[in-house]
Amino acid sequence: MTSLLYMHDAFAALATPDGHPERVGRYEAVAAALGAEQFREIERRSPPRAARAAIEGVHPAAYVDRIEAAAPAEGVVALDPDTFLCPESLDAALRAAGGAVAAVDAVVAGDADTAFVAARPPGHHAEPERAMGFCLFNNAAIAARHARAAHGLQRIAVVDFDVHHGNGTEAAFWHDEDAFFASSHEHPQYPGTGRETDRGAFGNVVNAPLPTGADGQGFRRAWGDKLLPALSDFGPDIVVISAGFDAHRADPLGGLLLVEDDFAWVTREIIAVAREKAGGRAVSVLEGGYDLDALAASAAAHVGALAGFAE
Repeated sequence: MTSLLYMHDAFAALATPDGHPERVGRYEAVAAALGAEQFREIERRSPPRAARAAIEGVHPAAYVDRIEAAAPAEGVVALDPDTFLCPESLDAALRAAGGAVAAVDAVVAGDADTAFVAARPPGHHAEPERAMGFCLFNNAAIAARHARAAHGLQRIAVVDFDVHHGNGTEAAFWHDEDAFFASSHEHPQYPGTGRETDRGAFGNVVNAPLPTGADGQGFRRAWGDKLLPALSDFGPDIVVISAGFDAHRADPLGGLLLVEDDFAWVTREIIAVAREKAGGRAVSVLEGGYDLDALAASAAAHVGALAGFAE
């Protein structure tokens, strides 16, 4: 199994206010972990800025206009108490979405079976018309919609194991009969969405809320008994992964107790469904993860599983 990595200095250049958890060190930690010898043979590619048309597959033009107009030449603009625009934000956000789009193009073209985009800022909280939770553009949803618009892959799926519910992806896909969203997440937790009874307009949303303190056993049960069978039943043409690692037991923003092996396990299981149903096509985009050591180790375990190293 072959894989690709999308990385860029723009993800390291994106500054946030002092003390903000979504900080430069996150990208540096992931980049250092993926610089290890075992990953040297994985091809690195530079993510382009996303085309406007791809972003508008999820976000209306007026929203994109507002984000572009708000981006400062200097200083910091607060969009909400958690989400900021700095001079580097727009370039990084465009490359985060653009990397996800380029990764879709690459796996559809057969350049690789899987790809990982080491993106900052994250994206899964960005609703079609609202930035929130550190997120400006919904990278995973944009990638999935691009797979349909550019490549005719009608049945698109996003799966999300971040500790926080991907409310933005759920909102984008709620009324899309051929789009599927599955999420495990701590509940109650920010942003307060993701109830088990939230099913989408066509039963195309599947949530598995986990109680604070849930460990790998509960996480694996949620995926093995509920989320993975639902993904398989949907029959996706491509799978996009919102890969957040803040469900790790060391993370300061989450209350779940996962370890690196849990992320490797769920990655292998998702890829197994992608092989069976989607021609092996799978793209992963970095979401959360705020303890730097845990993030680095978890991202390495995830990418190793994407590349088939653990098989």
